Amino acid sequence: MESFNGRLRQECLNENWFMSLEDARSKIEAWRIHYNQKRPHSTLGWMTPSEFAEKSVGCQNM
Repeated sequence: MESFNGRLRQECLNENWFMSLEDARSKIEAWRIHYNQKRPHSTLGWMTPSEFAEKSVGCQNM
């Protein structure tokens, strides 16, 4: 959890100006989606979660 919080602060909160609460929500949600779904993860062999899921489904069908 500390890693997530640190990355949120470093990669999102410190990098953006938020003009309103809605603007903050929108930018933070876009960052969260990228962080959780689109960026490569070291624990997944540097694949994105969607790439890992596709590969896992392929392995199950063998």
